[in-house]
Amino acid sequence: MYEQSINIDRMDQAIGLFGSLDHNVRLLEKAFSVTISVRNGEMKISGEAEDVSKAVLAVQGLLKLLNSGETLNDQNVEYVISMVNDGQEERLSQLVDRDCICITSKGRPVKPKTIGQQNYVQAIRDNTVVLAVGPAGTGKTYLAVAQAVQAFRAKDVNRIILTRPAVEAGEKLGFLPGDIQQKVDPYLRPLYDALFDMLGAENFMKYQERGNIEVAPLAYMRGRTLDDSFIILDEAQNTTPEQMKMFLTRLGFNSKVVVTGDITQIDLADGKKSGLMEATAVLKNVEDIAIVTLNEKDVVRHKLVQSIIKAYDQYTQKKNREATRRREYDGKSKSSH
Repeated sequence: MYEQSINIDRMDQAIGLFGSLDHNVRLLEKAFSVTISVRNGEMKISGEAEDVSKAVLAVQGLLKLLNSGETLNDQNVEYVISMVNDGQEERLSQLVDRDCICITSKGRPVKPKTIGQQNYVQAIRDNTVVLAVGPAGTGKTYLAVAQAVQAFRAKDVNRIILTRPAVEAGEKLGFLPGDIQQKVDPYLRPLYDALFDMLGAENFMKYQERGNIEVAPLAYMRGRTLDDSFIILDEAQNTTPEQMKMFLTRLGFNSKVVVTGDITQIDLADGKKSGLMEATAVLKNVEDIAIVTLNEKDVVRHKLVQSIIKAYDQYTQKKNREATRRREYDGKSKSSH
């Protein structure tokens, strides 16, 4: 049995680190198969030497987050654990040095919560066009809207334009009540929600009436040149290659474009290629365009979302392996006849 000690300087550190009913410590004990206790201002971690070393690195990372003003929860504790298990604990300092992107209407600071999100935000700052690909819950749209609001408040742009493809723009939309705007509003609701959170409903309505904010289906972008704007295309996996090219060529002077999507949730009719998938291949070597990939570790929703995404990924990989084996078997069978 190996034991290592960590000094806890302040009581508030200990309270924040342990969490309600020692919940955070239980997560650490389970993840690293160690036992953790506190005696006389010292945290004692005991277990197998390698497990203890990893647990110490995780505790040190969590203390850095606490000292930077972060409140520990399941998401960031699990994230620190995963970083340590992957041997990337030295990168945790990036989370401590995070800049606040903007302040929401309720006074809450918006910051990236993972290294992947940090890289995404930096890519938006450094490039004119960013394509962000990742699963649900990784903050692709929310962080892009936060960057748009920050740029608008700083008067770097005059307009925020948010758009999505209405993938069911055929018969199903026709059955919805109201005019065309009311018909497409359900598809744009996630974009409204993000803007309401950042600006407040009253400010949002004021800016929308003035034309400073536009939330519209992708079809409304055709034929326009968008200058002095921060433009976000959401759910871009449901664009066709023609729609994606049309959208990207709307870019005007002093504008930024962020395209977000999840290529595992393509709702296009069978046989249609995703414009987002094609764009990531076509534009990967173009200067001033960044392609950012987020994964399940960047999920900041309920921790079960990570598990769901991982389970689906494993299921898809298994199906692909079985399909490959069947093709190889069929090929050998044909060649033997």
